[in-house]
Amino acid sequence: MKAVSLSLKGLRRDLRAADVRALFVALALAVAASTMIGFFLDRLDRGLTRQAGQLMGGDLVLEQDEPFSTALRESLREAGLTLSQQVDLVSMVSHAEAFQLASLKVVDDAYPLYGQVRVDRGEGVEALGHGPAPGGVWVAPRLARLLDIGIGDTVRIGQATLAVSGLIDREPDQSAGFSAFSPRVMMHRDDLAGTDLVQPGSRLEYELLAKGAPSAVASVQGRLDTLRDNGVEVRDVREDRPRLGGALDRAQRYLSLAGLAAVLLAGVAVAMATRRYVDRHLDTAALLRCFGASQRQLSTLFALQLMWLAVAASAVGALLGLVGQAGLLAILTRFLPLELPPPGPLPLLMGVFTALAILVGFAGPMLLRLKRVSALKVLRRELDPVPASGWVVIGVASLVFGGLLWLYSGDFMLSLGLLVGGELALALLWGLGHALLSALLWLVGGAAGGGRHGVRHAWRLGARQLARRRHASLGQLLAFSVTFAAMAIIALVRGDLLTAWEAQLPEDTPNYFAINIQPGERDGFRAIVDEASDTRSDLYPIVRGRLVAIDGESADAAVPVDEQGANVLSRELNLTWRETLPEGNRLVAGEWFDPASAASDAGPVPISMEEGLAERLGVSLGTVLSFDIGGERIEGRVTSLRALDWESFRPNFFVIFPPGRLETFSHSFITAFHLPDDRQATVGELVSRFPGVSLLNVEAILEQVRELLGQVTRAVELVLVFVLLAGISVLYAALTASRPMRAHESALLRVFGAGDRLISRIQGAEFALLGIASGVLGALLAEAAALGVYLLWFDLPPRLHWPLWVVLPVGGGVSIGVIGHLLTRRVRRQAPMESLRLLGET
Repeated sequence: MKAVSLSLKGLRRDLRAADVRALFVALALAVAASTMIGFFLDRLDRGLTRQAGQLMGGDLVLEQDEPFSTALRESLREAGLTLSQQVDLVSMVSHAEAFQLASLKVVDDAYPLYGQVRVDRGEGVEALGHGPAPGGVWVAPRLARLLDIGIGDTVRIGQATLAVSGLIDREPDQSAGFSAFSPRVMMHRDDLAGTDLVQPGSRLEYELLAKGAPSAVASVQGRLDTLRDNGVEVRDVREDRPRLGGALDRAQRYLSLAGLAAVLLAGVAVAMATRRYVDRHLDTAALLRCFGASQRQLSTLFALQLMWLAVAASAVGALLGLVGQAGLLAILTRFLPLELPPPGPLPLLMGVFTALAILVGFAGPMLLRLKRVSALKVLRRELDPVPASGWVVIGVASLVFGGLLWLYSGDFMLSLGLLVGGELALALLWGLGHALLSALLWLVGGAAGGGRHGVRHAWRLGARQLARRRHASLGQLLAFSVTFAAMAIIALVRGDLLTAWEAQLPEDTPNYFAINIQPGERDGFRAIVDEASDTRSDLYPIVRGRLVAIDGESADAAVPVDEQGANVLSRELNLTWRETLPEGNRLVAGEWFDPASAASDAGPVPISMEEGLAERLGVSLGTVLSFDIGGERIEGRVTSLRALDWESFRPNFFVIFPPGRLETFSHSFITAFHLPDDRQATVGELVSRFPGVSLLNVEAILEQVRELLGQVTRAVELVLVFVLLAGISVLYAALTASRPMRAHESALLRVFGAGDRLISRIQGAEFALLGIASGVLGALLAEAAALGVYLLWFDLPPRLHWPLWVVLPVGGGVSIGVIGHLLTRRVRRQAPMESLRLLGET
């Protein structure tokens, strides 16, 4: 109890000290950053994922070719999920003497689970939270033009005659796949039986859409795994929408990286402030040793004092984190109108744990000096205990930070790689920093000249101050370099992520797909599109074929166990032929086939396969695949693997054949193109000229994706604030720790006749030189770290950032020069005797 009482009294007294304030601020920032980003990631990611789920109609989508059992539906409802049942099929729709193949979407009263249907019911387009009523249908405008019908007319679907009650403008769950290329007809589930379309052997797709809280979705994962094993297709946002999943995944990784950068910077600030804290308490520890305190009692006393500080900082930081995440979400509410789950206790606990881990890892080794202090220091001030080895301090801090990195990233190998790479980088930086500092001091010393009170003379004296305490200067140089590098990495990744997202969906991204273009229609269709469109992909031929064998063995038996029964084996694939590598494709293995040699009839045809599908099916270079095309078998040997840009909204193919092998089979063509708003009338011309061509407008999907990426972008930008605050805390702690040393030097300069103006210039030059050198090293470290992060974590192409090599040195010199100059202003105003009294604190 006595130790607790003494520690509390000591903490109250120390709160006036700048280093304790720096410790408190650094710990509070670490907790605030980790809790805010923890809450933000947890709530925003779940919210954005659910919004992305709108594109597929629900949080979960189950699909099979027969109705779902009542028992399954009841179990999902008992788990807290709201269900909607749909049936998708293709059927002929007629009006008078006109007939047209259409894609029927049969919905129930719960449709749509997310979003609203935009439909024109005769009084303009309106947003509705339900589907058509029984007895009526909503049709796509294209179907209305093909059948020459309008609102109030009737259409015949199977054996049922239904009234057209609306024209569909946009569906909230419009599919981007090729199953919805036929013009849409939406009808109520109660009318399906009257159509008499449900017959044995009919090709229908039954869908069960589910909406619910993340906990409800998680509670049925075991049941979903069983359904997958039984052949039911189960889709969620990350599987069915890789674009949205990739964007969310990159955003989550960025926010985690930003949080870790803030924690690292706070840790560096804690280490710098603890050094000053220990220096100030050496005399106190010596007195306590004179009064009989043991090393264990000293360790307990100062550990308790820092623990109370950590508890107080954790409480303040947790409150700031709660307020911060609430503020961020409040700012985003108008962009993200989602019902988000309330904050949970886990991020709070993680924040407190982070603060304690930082304190132990970054401050613990330095506190050992207080334990080893000698009672004789009361009489002989030079008897300071030997400080802990710098590499011991760095090693312990690195292990703690590596553990936090593993905890937050969940990737042990990545954490280990970054930790080892960071240690090697620090060792390299130490040597480079020594060389750079020596070169800079030599350069300044050689170039400086002039009078004893000129600017160049002040630069020379500032350089000498750094050289006089080279070890301390190197420590500050490394701290500032890591600070600048961490802030630069966050800024660089943010910029490159935004660039990648903007490039992912440029303004001319294709907003129409056209399929079923017959060979005789290709030239005419291309001419009309080229006249109106500003972007068009090539026209790719499509041949439908089923994969039936791999290296002579049945495909279902040859693939890995988890892929047996996969959808890719049970359906026909879209095959194409092409002489050159398509745009957006990249060879990752093998060589593209030579069209001349590929024309030979001997042996299997050389083919190119998408690397993801090849990995799933256990296919490698040299594997022979057999396809059934219209009852005829054709074999192909895999000679190359390709990486595809699935995020391009352009046609992509799993398997590509060389020219001369598939042309004899029945085929059609597919293309994608972008029509500006003022050229939308071209759609009507295409429909009337080529009624058999199916057009799919994906503009609604593009808008939803752009809106989602915009929200993620705003979240990414707002998180930068905490990283910047953590960086400022490092500067404050480092400059505060060196305050007594600079006070001594200032007092000595005054004793030998230096005026306020010269001292101000000397200190400004010293800080500027330190900032310039830190900026150069920070740029080097940032480029190296960005290379690893881009390749291992973000899947972004690495590149050199030339502006960084100018911005960081100049910005470092200005920022450290200005902040250091302001923080030492009071020191320069102290009387020489008052400054010299601080001698024992250095």
